[in-house]
Amino acid sequence: MGEIKLRNSMTRKIEVFAPIDPTNLRLYVCGPTVYDRAHLGNARPAIVFDVLFRLLCYVYGKDHVTYVRNFTDVDDKINAKARETGRAIGEITEDTIGWYHADMDAIGVSRPTHEPRATEYIPQMIAMIEDLIAKGHAYAAEGHVLFSVASYPDYGRLSGRTVEDMIAGARVEVAPYKRDAMDFVLWKPSDADTPGWDSPWGYGRPGWHIECSAMSHELLGPHFDIHGGGNDLMFPHHENEIAQSCCAHQGAGFANIWMHNEMLQVEGKKMSKSLGNFFTVRDLLDQGVPGEVIRFVMLSTHYSKPMDWTAKKAEEAEKTLRKWYAQAADAPQAPVPDAMLAALFDDLNTPLAITALHQISQSGDAASLRAGLSILGLASVGVPDWAASPDVDLSALEAQLFAARQTAMETKDFAPVDALKSALTDAGVEVRMSKEGVELIPTANFDPLKLEGLL
Repeated sequence: MGEIKLRNSMTRKIEVFAPIDPTNLRLYVCGPTVYDRAHLGNARPAIVFDVLFRLLCYVYGKDHVTYVRNFTDVDDKINAKARETGRAIGEITEDTIGWYHADMDAIGVSRPTHEPRATEYIPQMIAMIEDLIAKGHAYAAEGHVLFSVASYPDYGRLSGRTVEDMIAGARVEVAPYKRDAMDFVLWKPSDADTPGWDSPWGYGRPGWHIECSAMSHELLGPHFDIHGGGNDLMFPHHENEIAQSCCAHQGAGFANIWMHNEMLQVEGKKMSKSLGNFFTVRDLLDQGVPGEVIRFVMLSTHYSKPMDWTAKKAEEAEKTLRKWYAQAADAPQAPVPDAMLAALFDDLNTPLAITALHQISQSGDAASLRAGLSILGLASVGVPDWAASPDVDLSALEAQLFAARQTAMETKDFAPVDALKSALTDAGVEVRMSKEGVELIPTANFDPLKLEGLL
């Protein structure tokens, strides 16, 4: 079948994926902080690692792959949202998790094996912090516990930056209780209005970084195969995770491969509310953009490259998927085509996989097309409602347009043809013209009332 090769952010090389245990593959991906709707950029890692999960399940068997993606449900952003809205924190996080699930379901993201919430693992975090203190890698100060960066000589290896560079390029919190400017918080005190738990250091709450270290250890062990997330998490979050986990479980190794997806732009610009190009996944869905289209556009760019969302890409994706769904609707089950697997084995090359799908579609192999769509998470049972052509007879208009074109070829006056095509397009009909004839295909925007008077 071939070897899966993946880009390892730690070594900056594409490496052959060698599972620690082929019967027990383990993948951890940093999930959302649940205080608001998932924006379009949040969808990218969810889709990327969903494809990786699907691929690993296909190759090794679903029962042999464990995928963990967490929810950060204790965080200062959530606390701020509660103060701003006057809503209870538990209510905010519960609603937001529900929204996230609904939005991810809509774009074809399958549920991971485990979706731990940080608040469910506070005892494990406290135990890990106690262990780090006992081993000399952390210290308590004024109700806080901080990790001593100087105690871990490999700090900065993932991001490739020295401590000095990181201090210069980051907003480092200055606090009198810190021994070193780069030391980061493992535990911090909470007041009466802030979520907190009893601990050896007083009433407080965990720092962000310790959450993922504790949850990954509890669910996957001290050494697992792949750790993923957006490249905005590389520093400081993932760098801090590595330091904590490697010091707590010395010699274990933590994650073998680190994978990071690049960021997303909208129409060539960084997504920003001030630029008016900030979209949540729900915004696009409510605008009528199908979830499969969002997913297709995302997968059309390699995960390691910046991705640009444009309306034109979405329009082209919708047309392509309509065609493919119609082709594959009644096709039997089949193995994933070799060309698809070869592309995905090559560092999850989804753009190349989509190119293979175009070729499969052109060959008329409906079964292979269906299997290829499935492993990318694009296949539905049958044809999705949005992609289904309305049951309408347009044969008379096809004949009329064909005759008008034949006349125009003789008279060299194409104005009547252009006018008819324009009217059909305005009615939501896709016009396909060839030497052999005319094909009219209703789209999702089809409005039969606009066809009145054309015949």
